[in-house]
Amino acid sequence: MLLCAAPGHALAQQPPDVYPDAVPAAPPRPAVGPVPDLQAIPGQSRTPPPGDDCASGTHPTALAASDPRAVDPLAQNPLRGQRWYVDPREPAWRSYVGYRRRGERAKAALMWRVAREPRFRWFGRWTGPDTRSNVQTFLRCVAAVQPGAVPLMVVMRHQGRGCSPDYTAGGAAEDAATRAWYDEFAAAVAGARVVIGFEPDSLGTLDCLAPERRTDRLATLAYGVDVLSRLPNATIYLEAGAADWEPAARTAGQLRRIGIDKVRGFMVNVTHHAWTRASIRHGLAISQRVGGKPFIVNTSYNGRGPFHLRGQGRRRINVWCNPPRRGLGISPTTRTGHPNVDAFMWINRPGYSAGACNGGPLPVGAWWPERALMYARFQTSWLSPPPGTIRGFKPR
Repeated sequence: MLLCAAPGHALAQQPPDVYPDAVPAAPPRPAVGPVPDLQAIPGQSRTPPPGDDCASGTHPTALAASDPRAVDPLAQNPLRGQRWYVDPREPAWRSYVGYRRRGERAKAALMWRVAREPRFRWFGRWTGPDTRSNVQTFLRCVAAVQPGAVPLMVVMRHQGRGCSPDYTAGGAAEDAATRAWYDEFAAAVAGARVVIGFEPDSLGTLDCLAPERRTDRLATLAYGVDVLSRLPNATIYLEAGAADWEPAARTAGQLRRIGIDKVRGFMVNVTHHAWTRASIRHGLAISQRVGGKPFIVNTSYNGRGPFHLRGQGRRRINVWCNPPRRGLGISPTTRTGHPNVDAFMWINRPGYSAGACNGGPLPVGAWWPERALMYARFQTSWLSPPPGTIRGFKPR
């Protein structure tokens, strides 16, 4: 598949890659503070300790660069040259600190591989009851803890608790509540410099809805895209499934319908473990159908690839819920080698339970430190499966 790069003069003006070099390989000394003391890039402050209530924070800002919205596919990559927020209030960081304090050095070293990386903070139905206040508090903390860092945020407000021919996902009342939530979220973000991943799984699970509800889902998503696309300093990527899920042509049609033309691009592999190279091929197949839009790839836990089983006949079963013996993938970076791939990012967060399957704790989204340690133990930087491997490992 041919890649079409932006004109040479546009590429020459790109800001520098900050990641992965900005992340320290070795853990900092305990005296350094509650967050990784990343080397500041020009114009940014070094990382200070946070206040208890983040009262000193205002709104996140970042280095002046290209247009943060970057709707034109040929615009400069808006993720380059920026430092991304590492949240010391996340469970991975707290687990790392706890292991160090208890002298569990091996576990601390493994958890550090998770805690040190910038990861997306997820916002959704659980963010209430006062969504606006909770989002504003998070943004103030970003500005107080790491001035100059850009927060990474996922919006996941759609309802997807079932899958059947008569599943309505709350009906029209839920659609109205979702639209109101989008309005509240956008009002809270306002002019802050942010990166937003929009509604993981919302398109891939469309067929889980009753047939008469599917156009309603797309209309509600289109409303959310329209509202968030007006944020002046937000770089937005829309849900676009995974390489081992829906066909690229179908996803591209859905993206056009919900307003891909209004935002920077889309994201793939957010909730799946598909290999990075397969995800890039899938993303390029979508991109060529949506005007060359750029995309990001979730590499947070695809270091050992997907866990597929064979069903009856030649049917492939994707074990997406807490599959065993998986590993962290390529660390977040804008150094992707592909002009259409803005970044490899950790959109999903290793160590959170996907549900009561394969030993996972409830509720969905519960912190599961043992799983985070598993991901760290089996980490790789493989783009695709090495020869002779099966499900990410060589047979014994």
